[in-house]
Order: sequence, then structure tokens, then C-alpha cells
Amino acid sequence: MNYILFDDTLVHGALLPLTYTRPISHIRLGIVTIAEKWLHFLQGEVSYLTEGFLQKKYISVWGEDNLLINGSLCPDQNLITVIKKLSPGESLQCGNVLVALRTPHPLKDCRDVITQAEKTTVHTYTGTLTQVRQLSDIFLLNGSQIRSDYAWITEKRISKEITDPHTIMYNPSQIFLEEGAKTKACILNAENGPIYIGKYADIQEGSIIRGPFAIGESSIVALGAKMRGEITIGPHCKIGGEVSNSILFGFSNKGHDGYLGNSILGEWCNLGADTNTSNLKNDYGLVKQWSYAEKDFVDTGRQFVGLVMGDHSKAGINTMFNTGTVVGVSANIFGGNFPPKHIPSFTWGGADGLDTYRLDRALEVAQRVLERKAILLTAEDREILTYVFHATHGIQ
Repeated sequence: MNYILFDDTLVHGALLPLTYTRPISHIRLGIVTIAEKWLHFLQGEVSYLTEGFLQKKYISVWGEDNLLINGSLCPDQNLITVIKKLSPGESLQCGNVLVALRTPHPLKDCRDVITQAEKTTVHTYTGTLTQVRQLSDIFLLNGSQIRSDYAWITEKRISKEITDPHTIMYNPSQIFLEEGAKTKACILNAENGPIYIGKYADIQEGSIIRGPFAIGESSIVALGAKMRGEITIGPHCKIGGEVSNSILFGFSNKGHDGYLGNSILGEWCNLGADTNTSNLKNDYGLVKQWSYAEKDFVDTGRQFVGLVMGDHSKAGINTMFNTGTVVGVSANIFGGNFPPKHIPSFTWGGADGLDTYRLDRALEVAQRVLERKAILLTAEDREILTYVFHATHGIQ
């Protein structure tokens, strides 16, 4: 069977700016990305059918028998069982969600999936779906996904032993350390959910961690940090200060004091010292947030919504983000007072005004940042960032 994770175009648009630089299935949710969950449950390789400007980096591989699966869905064993029972020319639907489609026909575009599904015999899925449909779903689902990922990642495995005599553990059976992970004089409280510490991760002195919590390979929890639960820190990150119900996809830093709550940072982001995010309005009302799909601020229906920041964006010291702020890709924010609640991609400035961040300078900085991790900015990466720049600033 040839497995392909496809993007629902409406959902992909609703998840911008995070999906400017990745398919939906490369969103980190729980301990791993959605794609990595499917890799585990399918026990097979996957490729991707996504928006055209991403397709060079995230390619589609077609065979004589292709099972296309909605990449905004998180798998579970029941869903896997039903999907694998589909025969060629059949599809699986749950309400208005196309779950999966089995076809011998290669498709050129993710928009063709719906058209192809209309030609199939449709079956109805009666189970419960876990789906990311809007930005706030990512942090709302994160705690439960940490729990479910922890179960299969640690099944029949033994955690590395914590030998530091000054590390305090609560419910140690729900604390798992991978090879090379280390802790020093910290508090790990897994009474409310598991704590997963990835390879070579470093939990430094005085930090307090409450589960559910996950930290990826070679990431650091800085001295005296307070992690309040339902948090995922991806690989090669540094996290400090006070954090609650937030996700860093990877290669991003919030290394200093300051609060981050109900927020999502993409890759290669950096928050300067004492950066703070508001996640609750003073009047306790529902939060409005910029929608790229609607090109306007829309009601999230949520009371707690913090910052969403696309890849390669940075904030200077003492930056204050208002409730529900959305920052695009490769933005550079600095200065006093609150910057706008929507900061477009490739812009430079803050409360006093925004200017266009030149593409050549932005690519130069991106390359410099990646080189610090011995990673190259590929031609495909440059094409994606150039597309986002042109789309943002109306260049044909």
C-alpha cells in the first residue's frame, strides 16, 4: 500500500501562517508531528499531497494502489483499522470531513482529492475524529495528544534512570527519559499527566515542570523555568521563564524570563528577553484573531488565546504581544508598546509602524541562523520563503 497524507485546502488556509512553510501533517502536536504519528500507526512510509508552492520540498509518491489520508487527522487504532479496510475506488467520510480515499489514479493537486472522492463508493466513519481545523485546536488538543503519544512511544520500554539526588519526582512511573537526557535539582510533577524528556535534553537547576509535558532532542529548560503543563517543546529549542499550554515546533528559543501562554511558535523563532504574551482579555471576553482565510479578525470562540508566530520570526527584548496576536513568517518585531495584533510576513517594526523586510536580507538572516545548527537553507526553502514574500506583498 502506498500512503499519501493530503491537505484539505480549507483547513490549510485556516492554519496559516504555520502552513505557509509546511503541510498540515508536519504540525507538531503532542510529542511528535501528525505525520510521525501516522508513520507509527501505519508502519509504512508516507508522502504528501499539499499546496503547489510546498510540493517541491514535500513531494508526492504515487503507486498503482494509493491510500490518501487526511493529514489534519490524528490517528488511533480504530481509525487505522477502518481505513485499511477500504478497497480501491472507495472513500471514508465522517460528517463533512473526507477521511481517506483509495485510488489507482495519481492526482496533480490536493484540490483534486474531493473531485476524485465523488467518483468513489462512500463509507461513513462512526467513530470519533481528532482533527486540527483551526489554530487554537493545536494547543487545545496538545495535552491529550501528549498522553496518547507517551503511551505508544514508551510502551514496553524502560526510562533512563534519574540519578541526580536533588531532582524531586512525583508519580515517577509517568516520567520517561531518553538516552543522554539529564536533570539537575529540578521538580518533575507527573500527577496530572506524563513527562517525556527526549534524547540529550537538559532540564536545568531550579526548573519546575508539571505534566503533561514533552521536550524534544537536545532542547533545554533553562534555570528556574516554570512549565505549567500541556506544553510541547520541539527539538533543539531553549525555553525559560513561565510557560503554559504552548507549543514550540522546533529550533526556536524563548530562553529568558517572560510569560508564554496558549501560544504556538513555528521553527527558527526567537523571543527576546522579557517578552510577554497576553492570553486573556481584561474584560474576560472571547478573543478575536486574524484569519488569513477570511482576511479579517474573526471570533475564535475562546477565552484564552495567546500568540501564533510563523517560522523565522523574531521579537526583540521587552516585546509585549496582545491577546490573540498573529505574526507571519520572517517578521522582525521590536520597540515599545503593543505591536499590531496582526503582523504580516516579511515586515519589520512594531507599534510605531511596519516596513517591508527585504527578501534578500531575510534570506541572509535565515541562512545565518540555520548555520548555527549546521543546517543549510535549501533551494526549496528559499523558493517557499520567496513565495510567501510575494504573496504577502502582492508581487506577481
